[in-house]
Amino acid sequence: MSTVAVLGASANPQRIAYQAVGRLLQKGYTVIPINPRGGDILGIPVHPSLASVESPIDTLTMYIAPEHQITQVDAIEHLHPRRIIFNPGSENPAIYARLKRAGIEVQEACTLVLLSTNQFDKTI
Repeated sequence: MSTVAVLGASANPQRIAYQAVGRLLQKGYTVIPINPRGGDILGIPVHPSLASVESPIDTLTMYIAPEHQITQVDAIEHLHPRRIIFNPGSENPAIYARLKRAGIEVQEACTLVLLSTNQFDKTI
């Protein structure tokens, strides 16, 4: 199983980003939650930033608003995940070309739907 970083992970069980962490864990993925507030989610320590992640990442699933993403692009390129899933509400065509030039796949989709339909691991 691959490693998935959840940018904008939340400790609030009502949030989709929290549910994504839980479903990814249930499916056997290694999950790295990222949120500047820190803490832990479902017993997993939360990284305060992308820069603090040292493990190779296969997928970055995006749960932050587009206006907050521009400050993250350099760190995303440095981390160089194989793909980024832009979940509903996080879509940001303004940065897609830059990410693609860096060799990162861009996918607009819902992580929870991909997991529930067994499409999460399929290539785009």
